[in-house]
Amino acid sequence: MASRLLLLMYLLVFSSFLPAQERPSIGLVLSGGGAKGAAHIGVLKILEANRIPIDYIAGTSIGAYVGGMYALGYSAAEIESIMMNTDWTKGYSDTIPREELSYRNKGLRDQYNIPINMGYSDDTAKFPAGLLRGQSMSQLLRKSTNLVQEFSSFNNLSIPYRAVATDLETSDAVILDSGSLVQAMQASASVPGALAPTVINGKLLVDGGIANNLPIDVAKSMHADIIIAVDIGSPLVDKKQLNNTIDVLSQLSTMLTNASSMRQKQLLTQKDVLIRPEIDDLSTTDFSIMPTALLLGQEAALGQLEQLLAFQVSEDDYAAYLDRKRLRSELWRQELLKPVIRVVIDNDAYVNDSLIRETFNIKVGEDITTEQLEEGIERVYALDLFERVDAEFTDTQEGRVLTLITKDKSWGPNYFQLGFSWEDDFNNDSIIEVDLAYTLTNLTANGGQWRNELLLGYNKKIATEFYQPLDPRERYFSRARLDFSSTHIQYYQDNILYLEVIQKTYGSELGLGVNYDNGGSIELGALGEIGSLSNNTLDAFELDYTSYGAYLKFGFDDLDSINFPTTGNRFTLDMYLRHEDYEQTTVVNNEGYSFQIEADWRGAIRIRNHVFMGKASFATVNTDTFFTVNTSSLGGFLNLSGYHQDALYGSHKVFGALVYQYDLGRDVLGLTQYPLYLGTSLEAGNVWDQRDAVDLGDLIYSGSLFLGTNTGIGPTALGFGFTNTGEQSVFLFMGNTW
Repeated sequence: MASRLLLLMYLLVFSSFLPAQERPSIGLVLSGGGAKGAAHIGVLKILEANRIPIDYIAGTSIGAYVGGMYALGYSAAEIESIMMNTDWTKGYSDTIPREELSYRNKGLRDQYNIPINMGYSDDTAKFPAGLLRGQSMSQLLRKSTNLVQEFSSFNNLSIPYRAVATDLETSDAVILDSGSLVQAMQASASVPGALAPTVINGKLLVDGGIANNLPIDVAKSMHADIIIAVDIGSPLVDKKQLNNTIDVLSQLSTMLTNASSMRQKQLLTQKDVLIRPEIDDLSTTDFSIMPTALLLGQEAALGQLEQLLAFQVSEDDYAAYLDRKRLRSELWRQELLKPVIRVVIDNDAYVNDSLIRETFNIKVGEDITTEQLEEGIERVYALDLFERVDAEFTDTQEGRVLTLITKDKSWGPNYFQLGFSWEDDFNNDSIIEVDLAYTLTNLTANGGQWRNELLLGYNKKIATEFYQPLDPRERYFSRARLDFSSTHIQYYQDNILYLEVIQKTYGSELGLGVNYDNGGSIELGALGEIGSLSNNTLDAFELDYTSYGAYLKFGFDDLDSINFPTTGNRFTLDMYLRHEDYEQTTVVNNEGYSFQIEADWRGAIRIRNHVFMGKASFATVNTDTFFTVNTSSLGGFLNLSGYHQDALYGSHKVFGALVYQYDLGRDVLGLTQYPLYLGTSLEAGNVWDQRDAVDLGDLIYSGSLFLGTNTGIGPTALGFGFTNTGEQSVFLFMGNTW
């Protein structure tokens, strides 16, 4: 390896002294313009086809990306392949996929379904510096550039290169000429307010288009004799298109970038070339227009071909130029083949390094791939403890040093969470509930959390819970919980409400558990409850009770969505041994032991745009008492859909369903952000009060037709359910109704 690198360096130095025809040096300047940046590739393809060499590159935003890729040594065709095969829309979401979250965090995501990033500490409400953290965008850039190291100077690339960003504090242009190429590209493209600023050398850096969208002066300072500038900036729109706040902010941003471009264009001379593709009508954020933008870039360069041909070199000289580029790129490509000799954790969060290192799971001595690195970063980010997770390489004589960089959440360490649900069957009253939580984190060395919860609406709850990991790797934990709840229990006859009971409980749980897998947990503990059942009808009654005992909870969950999954399985098994004591004024005290089992499963597989989901649940209670409050229910969407929500109650339950979902949105309507499912279901189940009454011949058969989707605030569905016994129900729900 070392001898090959020495040979490459010798050839590189020797090639720089080869005799060549004297020619002026050419600097390529690429402006910002979002998705329209594919036009830059079109220009590059024309330059290559006509043997026009590039000696220096300066770029802003998407121009910094395309320019950086070209400076690394990629050809225009290679950059085209990478850009066109990258799903750039993923860069606009930093949401951790549900299936990658821990078992505990999956449940919290389902309950607190409104994605807010808000914290409170030091008497101040805190928010992120941008709508997006930039995590997904950095991953896309890293995949594009491969596992390149940090460069002591961007002069060491195949073509000397500069990226332009804006100092958020001073509004000055910042010229990035060394360090991480990925960070330089991202800093140059971090739109203020949309993406969090990139921190480099202590400076908060955002989109370079604000200060210098067409960095002609930067290319000239690199000693370029000739400038080829490609301007893909957006034009100002007329007043008819300024209809809302977003339009106005976009217009103001365009004013700033255009003003900086106009100042730079004044530096051009008659020997320079300005290329302006006809891309004014294209969107900066719709990446589906990239093929069109690329063609328009080619057309614009061909329109200037007569002037560009003045810089054409001979076939021999161009071949020598390409050889020098290849030799330079071979230097950093050879570094990729070296093994990792050390993994360094650069952690500024209050999270144990051993947890990060074990989750990252990159071993010293390995020749890692881009895919392995990205998977490791995704695992650490999925801990949901960091604002950003990045990685950088430093190359030494012995091998590569890999540094994993974890950034603490800037709005922490105490967080608000919000959940919302709305159910309506167009018959009874709407049920609206709001979940609120305030969680204090980092309370102990192993990451103890104290969560305080409040449920408002039709049902009510107030609770406090302390969750304590027992080891630095958070494999073992303890949990203590106290809560008070007031719940409406509605009893139906022939799908018509005839009795409503209010259950009030004071409960407590104390448990020990193990996270045996990222998607699985087992917990053993003790519980106690003091409660009452009452109603306010003419036949008013009140039943007081107490219970205490032990529980065992087992769970595994790798579903990608709780309501409309397309892959994965979720299985829970809960067992309770209780001593129950019931007291009513007209009945002698009744007490005894009960043993309850509840099991639930749902799973899904996807075949192209078709999803097949299965559901099954079973519950039973073996009790010595004449009555138990620990019952199960059926009724509602995909839960005997012809019945109202929780219309059937009993101590024993059997249920199964097969659900088919067709992704109408993606397959027919061309929707990309959210799916739109057209679905149907076949369901069977029932509940019984007494074990002796359980008879599978009593199963109720049900079906449904529905339209549903997963949105940014959870699942939403509208549908119609029916049963073989004549019950029918229209349902509409939104939010955390799982």
